[in-house]
Amino acid sequence: MKGNHKAPKDAIPKSNLLCVKGKPDLDLVWQKIQDEAHRISSSEHRLTALMEDIFISRNSIACSVAARLSRKLAREDMTRDELLPLLQEILIEYPELVSSMVSDLIAIDERDPACHSLTQPLLYYKGFLALATYRLGHRMWKNNRHDLAYYFQSLASEVFGVDIHPAAQLGCGIFLDHATSVVIGETSIVEDNVSILHEVTLGGTGKTSGNRHPIIRSGVMIGSGSKILGPVEVGKGAKIGAGSVVLDDVAPHKTVAGVPAVVVGTSPSENPAEAMDQSLSCSRI
Repeated sequence: MKGNHKAPKDAIPKSNLLCVKGKPDLDLVWQKIQDEAHRISSSEHRLTALMEDIFISRNSIACSVAARLSRKLAREDMTRDELLPLLQEILIEYPELVSSMVSDLIAIDERDPACHSLTQPLLYYKGFLALATYRLGHRMWKNNRHDLAYYFQSLASEVFGVDIHPAAQLGCGIFLDHATSVVIGETSIVEDNVSILHEVTLGGTGKTSGNRHPIIRSGVMIGSGSKILGPVEVGKGAKIGAGSVVLDDVAPHKTVAGVPAVVVGTSPSENPAEAMDQSLSCSRI
C-alpha cells in the first residue's frame, strides 16, 4: 500500500508550474513533452520510431493524443488510418477535451511519485489513456453518436480494463491510479480533482432506471477495491478506505471504511485526492 505522497508544506506543487491562473498552460506542457521525447529518442534508439510517431512529428497535444490512442485502439473493425483522422477531428473541434486531458496529465504528475515525466502517462499509463478514450466517447455521446460512443467504451474496456459508460459525467484533474477493473456507471457524476484507485466500482443497484449511480464531489480519494453503489453522494474532500462498500451518503471531509462503510473519522487533509494518503489515520469524530 502506498504511503502519504503529500508534498512538504514549503514545496511548490509541480502543477502550479504548469498552470496559469489555475488552468493548464498547454504550450508549456507541450514543450516539456517535446523536450522529453527528444531526450528519450537520443538515449533509447529502439524507441526513436515511437517518439517520432507520437510526439516529435506532431504539432500539438491534440495530435499526439490522437496518434497514441489510434495505435492502441486500432482493430480490424476500425484501422489506425481510419481512427487517427477521426480522433484528431474531434480533439481539434473541441479544445476543451484537450484541456481536460492535460489536467489529467498534470494530476498524475502531481500525485504519483512513480511518474517522472509528462510523456509517461501518454505512453504507458492505461488510466490516462482510458480516461482520454472516455472523454472522446463522451463527446460522441453528447453529439448523439451513441453507437460510436459505445464502440469506444468497448475498446477501452478490452484494451485498458477500464469500463466507463460514455454518458457518465467526469470532471477534469482525474487520476485513475493503476486503473485495472475500474467501472463507472451511466449516471455517475465525478467532479474535478478526484483520485480513484484500481478495482473501484461506481455502480447502480437493481434494475432501477433514472439516476442510479453515485455522485462524487471534488477532492475525494477512493481507495482500491471500494464499491460505491446506488444514487449516494460522497461529499467534498471525503476519503473512502480500501475495500469499503458504500451504500449511504458520506458527509464532506469524512473518512469511511468497512463493509458496509461507516464513518471512522475526519480526514486530516482538505483535499485527500491530492494528498493520496490511503491510511485510515484521521482525527476521531
